[in-house]
Amino acid sequence: MIALLLFAALPLIPGVRQPQLASDGATVALAYSDGKVLSVALSNDGGASFGTSSAVAGGAFMVGRHRGPRVVVRGQQVAVSAIADGTLLAWNSRDGGKTWSQASSVNDVAKSAREGLHGMAVGPKGELFAVWLDLRSPGMKVYGALSTDGGAKWSNRLVYASPGGSVCECCHPSVTIDGLGQIHVMFRNSLDGSRDMYLASSKDGGKTFAAAKLGEGTWKLNACPMDGGGLVMGPAGPMTVWRRDGKIHATDEIGEGKDPAMAVGPDGKAVYGWTRGGEVIVDGQSMGPGGFISLTGGPQVVAAWETPGGIRVQRLR
Repeated sequence: MIALLLFAALPLIPGVRQPQLASDGATVALAYSDGKVLSVALSNDGGASFGTSSAVAGGAFMVGRHRGPRVVVRGQQVAVSAIADGTLLAWNSRDGGKTWSQASSVNDVAKSAREGLHGMAVGPKGELFAVWLDLRSPGMKVYGALSTDGGAKWSNRLVYASPGGSVCECCHPSVTIDGLGQIHVMFRNSLDGSRDMYLASSKDGGKTFAAAKLGEGTWKLNACPMDGGGLVMGPAGPMTVWRRDGKIHATDEIGEGKDPAMAVGPDGKAVYGWTRGGEVIVDGQSMGPGGFISLTGGPQVVAAWETPGGIRVQRLR
């Protein structure tokens, strides 16, 4: 754990939920929705300030319990995704969020993404990879899709089908892409009565994946905890944080709570956030009432989370 250096928080953004952050150098992107409008705000000073929010699109977007938008940024390319009526939709901007493309459909089977849980990542060549919980056939599966043209067209492929018949039904998947273009997907499995986290990796652009369980021990549970954890790319490879029972785990157990997230700071070390007793915790320090924290790293670490009065955005260090 580290002692946080807290910078002034930005004003609350009322009436919206499920903030998600992404960054590339000093550029930080913030996506959120009130269920009717999907919005993105950009910062060019490491999250110290944000410009006027851009209304990307309107619709009946799913929000709540990690069912919110996702955003990625690389240079002037910004992409955002959200689920409406069972379809995973994506929009792309090539001018730093000034203008946006029309929506493209990511999943190629109608309403197969109706559980509303997904993730998205951008690779070293600007390629996009989205993952989601898919119901195109009996049993929940993890599907993914690759786009090499900025999100205009997507190629679907199966990431993982559990031999137990279904992965965990309501835990969001996460995805990251390393500097070699290798894709890493984290999800919660449902296998032999256990709800453990797995990491599936692909060395061939998402054509095939090899999956392995994370951590020692197991969580015997006949229910879905609705908690998918966090996945980021660290200096030496993918880094994960996740919940087992009421404990938060990374390399070791790091605290009590749920809904963990993480980022890698400028020193290459992980910063962890989660919810405990109705409060947001970042590296052991309470940030006040709220939940569903999102973190992004790089030259700075920025956090965003839900509070009773709206979304709070806080630059940490």
